[in-house]
Amino acid sequence: MLTKLFDYLTPKYNSLKNRSIFGILFLITFFIRLPFFFRDYIDRDESTFILMGQSWVNGHLPYMELWDLKPPLNFLFFAGILYTFGKSLIAIRFFGVLIVAITAYFTYKITTIVSTKKVGFWAAIFCVFLQSLFGSMQGVMSEHISMVFFTPALYLLLKYKNWEGFLIAGILMGFTSMVKLNMAYPIALAGLYYLYSTVRQKNYKEGLINTICYGIGILLVIGLTILPYYLNDHILLWWNSVIKAPLIYTETRRMSVLSFMPIVGVLMLFLLFAKKKALIDFKRSDIQLLVIVMAGVMLSFIKGGRLNGHYLIQLYPILLILIGVFIGNIKTLTSFRYQPIIGVILLLIPLESYMEYGAIIKNKISKGSFYNGEGIEVPKYLIANKINHENILFTEYHIGYWFLNVNPPTKAATHPSNISRADLFPYAENLRKTTLEEIQYILEVKQPAIIVKRKDKQLLDRKLIAENNYVNTYLDKNYTLLHKIGEAVIYQRLK
Repeated sequence: MLTKLFDYLTPKYNSLKNRSIFGILFLITFFIRLPFFFRDYIDRDESTFILMGQSWVNGHLPYMELWDLKPPLNFLFFAGILYTFGKSLIAIRFFGVLIVAITAYFTYKITTIVSTKKVGFWAAIFCVFLQSLFGSMQGVMSEHISMVFFTPALYLLLKYKNWEGFLIAGILMGFTSMVKLNMAYPIALAGLYYLYSTVRQKNYKEGLINTICYGIGILLVIGLTILPYYLNDHILLWWNSVIKAPLIYTETRRMSVLSFMPIVGVLMLFLLFAKKKALIDFKRSDIQLLVIVMAGVMLSFIKGGRLNGHYLIQLYPILLILIGVFIGNIKTLTSFRYQPIIGVILLLIPLESYMEYGAIIKNKISKGSFYNGEGIEVPKYLIANKINHENILFTEYHIGYWFLNVNPPTKAATHPSNISRADLFPYAENLRKTTLEEIQYILEVKQPAIIVKRKDKQLLDRKLIAENNYVNTYLDKNYTLLHKIGEAVIYQRLK
């Protein structure tokens, strides 16, 4: 009976139209991510992006009023949503659904070039899962935004060989790099591979024209992001914030290359096994390009010196395509009754979503709202009790600034962890030179009326022992514990 049910639910892949594929991907993405629409914050970076986008809506270019070390088009994504829909967390998370569905759709489209629609369908489904579950994937991350430009650009490079396709692909690649700078590595390697291919095929004229158009598209977008800073005599701020600060950040926080060996080793073994068993045809130029791009993404991780879970969003689409090709060429699977197994797996994978549905229903019953989290509850408490919050410092749950319509006390406090990154201060045009000077300025000059921190956590990076000792002594002398909400601890300045 169960087998017949799954047979009924199995789509006729070749008859599915593009709009049907996108509709299915959108609905699955929406279902998985919907309960997270109401959480205050899922990752601290997302909260920072919202603050930066709001500052842009309020008339301040990125890095001028608030600061973070991501390229400006990342913040433009949030600014565009906030400008159009107002201060809506639901709108931001809905567009998160949309960009994940689009990325998955182009994962499908790319897969159909190198394999079948059936393989493409399942590669896209698992692309949705891996971009929406496990860790901080439910938020709207810069990696999500970068891939919504990168995957259609890669599709254009594989599908169309004319100058128009390369120009549009270049523009999309320019957007990708100005959302997430590390993607410059796969973008550059894709261009170099195409040059190599044209030389090998002796297609010099067309190859040169296409390459130039590709480069023009990339440089056009980068130039447009520089233009407003040039017109306002702040081009050095753009350079320092977009180029130099990320380089310094990676140099000072670099993990050992050996730390990347497990994932690099697994990928190499997968490719070597696929080659040995002839399950992926590496002689095909489109497969070669996919492998080159995947290598470029991995190289960017290694050069960046870190590998957080959400970074893998940039790896998943290409890896899933290659895995799909690999599995699709295993002949013994064609007669295997996989539908029930796949069905059970698909039902179990969104476990996080089921739990979050339960959490928001519980919150609605107990507190009267689907919205939940300390970043929402703390502002509600301050407003309800008419507590002065115009001058406030969040060292955690800093989405609270947005809900309270206030700014962080300094540029460095935009992302709470940046207070502990004194090596980045010069690139943000910060007047203080050290973390101790910055926190002294915040506490002794700005004198926040309210300070919000996380329970059992230091205000600053735990490695900064002397600075934390100063902060703790200052808090004991000048602040009193006002209230606790969940994991949030609220301090009020003594009169």
